[in-house]
Amino acid sequence: MLEAYGLSDPGCVRTNNEDYFLLAPSLDLYLVADGMGGAQAGEHASKLAGDTVADFVWSSNERSGDVLLRALAEANRRVIDAAESDPTLHGMGTTMTAAWKLGSEVLIANVGDSRAYVYMSGELHVITEDQTWVNEVGRRLGIGEDQLKVHPMRHMLTMAIGVSQTLRIHSYAVPLETGAQFLLCSDGLHGVVDIEIIGEILSSNEPLEGKCHLLIDARRGPAGRTILPRWCWLPPDREPPFRRFTAAHIRRFPRSVSNSNSNP
Repeated sequence: MLEAYGLSDPGCVRTNNEDYFLLAPSLDLYLVADGMGGAQAGEHASKLAGDTVADFVWSSNERSGDVLLRALAEANRRVIDAAESDPTLHGMGTTMTAAWKLGSEVLIANVGDSRAYVYMSGELHVITEDQTWVNEVGRRLGIGEDQLKVHPMRHMLTMAIGVSQTLRIHSYAVPLETGAQFLLCSDGLHGVVDIEIIGEILSSNEPLEGKCHLLIDARRGPAGRTILPRWCWLPPDREPPFRRFTAAHIRRFPRSVSNSNSNP
């Protein structure tokens, strides 16, 4: 049986929280979204996209990776339509990482730079690949990691829900092992907290709620600043080291869909 917990904290800088998470154990569906767009538009985009994915999965008669991809495509269409119909929402968008348990696998679909991790067999793996200028352009140009951390393009996304009619989705199918933990988070966590710290917290004997609070404490640090992500979790295990999730552990399902294929 899966166990899940989600938590968010607005931090000490912003008054609003553009992140949104959804735990739907009755659907075996979990997701996190990080909105953008100014004023309340980012909050609207992340919630609209998250709720659309859940509604699409709930109303579908089919359980497959294609359904999850079409759910994200429908979320993309809804966010674009909402922005076009309301000038106050113009320019809004959101990242998203969704996890859907199907049988003995967890299907992961992501757009933008929100991430999915899995901690299993004593190792922490990054499942997803960021759709960012740093990851898709900067590293390919051979720019060093220290330079990328301060590069003026370091916060630039190369894809998000709500910015293009054609949506580029990264998708993965991860085998579900007993004791595995899945972590979904925005860049409010992974952009600040070292992967070693995340691994140490996941390997601890704390319950899921306690681990969420430890991650918040790690994110705030001594200065107690910034905005924190939303997390959702699946069940627990222990101990590091860390390496990127490899093709030996996962299989891919189709990665790109357009809004024309988004019917349940």
